[in-house]
Amino acid sequence: MMTMIAACLAVGLIAGFLAGLLGVGGGLVIVPALLAVFHLAGILPEHQQHLALGTSLATIMFTGIASVRAHHAKGAVRWDIVRQITPGIIAGTFIGAQIAGLISTRGLQWIFVVFAYVVAAQMLLDLKPKPSRQLPARSGMLSVGGVIGVLSSWVGIGGGSLSVPFLSACNVPVKTAIGTSSAIGVPIALAGAAGYIASGWGIASLPNYSLGYVYIPALLGIVLASFPMAKVGAAVAHRLPVPTLKKCFAALLIILASKMLWSLW
Repeated sequence: MMTMIAACLAVGLIAGFLAGLLGVGGGLVIVPALLAVFHLAGILPEHQQHLALGTSLATIMFTGIASVRAHHAKGAVRWDIVRQITPGIIAGTFIGAQIAGLISTRGLQWIFVVFAYVVAAQMLLDLKPKPSRQLPARSGMLSVGGVIGVLSSWVGIGGGSLSVPFLSACNVPVKTAIGTSSAIGVPIALAGAAGYIASGWGIASLPNYSLGYVYIPALLGIVLASFPMAKVGAAVAHRLPVPTLKKCFAALLIILASKMLWSLW
């Protein structure tokens, strides 16, 4: 147990920093790392992916709050956007988590692999949508929030990989898009964690100290490290250009996704 918590602390340091720096929530690192930890801990394979996703979303609740506070202090959060998109986010994420409970571990891993490769390609090639339009009306924001919520619940992220490009395409400055994305990630994490707790509730074969599909020891280990590091990442985001760090993160994603892909074959 102590070895697992130590591993989760190390994961939390990296995930927290990335959450504050890039507005990506850290889940793209947390999920494959937890899969490795759960495998070593002997958790049943059919529960590993669901536990990794639920636990990842639960950690983002805490990481996101720290990141939001830091970005808000810099004036980089558009709270009007957060208010408009949050209802769709909550509905989409909760429903997505319920659907995920019906998808096999292998199916969820394929979704994660494809998503990780797409995000890595976007970062490596520095693909940015042209800022050619304004934010949609309230109904459009609800729909966008629903889509972001569903996809985020299936890959265990705070939605930054989707919301930052969307906001940038709508002429929101990049640093403001990152700060606003960190705020959007909090309701995603809340609704997603609640959904995974509900979908995993009462399953007898889950490990001890699980709350549905949220594994409490891993949650605590990651949060202890990621909460303070999110503040550090947010501070760096407002001081330094991040293209090089994005490329390093993309390389890490490719390695993690390729390892998961190899295991699927």
